[in-house]
Amino acid sequence: MKKNISSICLLLAAIVTITAVSCSTPEEKAAKKINAFIEESGTLGLAVAVVKDGKIIYTASFGRRSPDDNTPLQNGDIFRIASISKSFTTTTLMKLVEEGRVSLDDDVSTLVGFTVKNPAYPDIPVTVKMLLSHSSSLNDSQGYFTLNALNPATNPDHAKCWNDYEPGTKYQYCNFGFNTLGTVIEKISGVRFDQYVRDVVLNPLGLTASFNVDDLPGAVFVPLSHPDTTGLAATGKIGFRISEGVYNSPAARLDTGYVMGYSTPLFSPTGGIKISAEGLARYMIMHMHYGMDPATGVRVMTEENARLMQTPVVDTSNEDGSYCLALNRLTNLIKGETMIGHTGSAYGLYSAMYFEPDKKFGFVTITNGTTPDYAKYSGGFAPVQGEVIRILYDVYIK
Repeated sequence: MKKNISSICLLLAAIVTITAVSCSTPEEKAAKKINAFIEESGTLGLAVAVVKDGKIIYTASFGRRSPDDNTPLQNGDIFRIASISKSFTTTTLMKLVEEGRVSLDDDVSTLVGFTVKNPAYPDIPVTVKMLLSHSSSLNDSQGYFTLNALNPATNPDHAKCWNDYEPGTKYQYCNFGFNTLGTVIEKISGVRFDQYVRDVVLNPLGLTASFNVDDLPGAVFVPLSHPDTTGLAATGKIGFRISEGVYNSPAARLDTGYVMGYSTPLFSPTGGIKISAEGLARYMIMHMHYGMDPATGVRVMTEENARLMQTPVVDTSNEDGSYCLALNRLTNLIKGETMIGHTGSAYGLYSAMYFEPDKKFGFVTITNGTTPDYAKYSGGFAPVQGEVIRILYDVYIK
């Protein structure tokens, strides 16, 4: 009898335990796993968002805003998200394509007003599409925050901006191409780059975002931080130091010497958008629905151009990926899924926006600082991007 009672008690205890586990919510599961990841990786802070069936179903923030205090990161905080900005620039450019004011096959030299050609291949035009797909043979070796580096009239070493292969034949990631495309947008539209992006993309989607920090009064900008190993020997931990100049106002430059259609790299069309994780998820939903915001019915770009942005153009150095137009296509991010999106990394930030357009799910993850081992890119993304996305996939999609 005692043995039977003991067995019943053990069975009841097991049932209670199983029930407790099964009753934990997806939010609790995600928080537990992400907090464990932050602890394991030494990551400073993380902001995430999950989209399912074309709707945002989860947003959360973890860790600290700054290495200098314990203020927690909060939903709605705004980050400079680095290279995901390229898709904002391209979405804006596609408006001009839709209006017939520019073509993807146009010669960039004609558009910017000076020669933009690989000197080793002077008869081959460098096109808009080549810049959008990182296949132009242009490189960043001379810097990319002024067109003077590319302009033969202002840089005797402009030939160093070019690789030794034919334009349109190979992939090399290049920030300079997108700062040049920002200039193209400004020249053709006749509107300052940051303002045109605002009018064409950001305002129609109702996003609190901008390439210009002065457009976001009262916004909470998250400091971005590089790892700092100076105290590693004493503490056994990697610290962080805040990166300077991330959110500088362009006002002084705009007041003195800004040249429309030439000074555009000031706004960093290649990496300068500022937005929250939730805002980025709302933008991602528009791309997931091929140019339309399903919540409002607002169409930002034609379905044809949206699909074009997601169509592979060139194989990347990563055997599991291909580059489209400011969007990457990966098959190794999540096993069994083909994901479209982009990563960003600068000033200590690592961001990612990836979605599956047919199944209508996607993820945004942004960190303001992580340790070196979790920041190393392999296969198209860093662990602080890929591992967090897979956590969210396992909890909310799989």
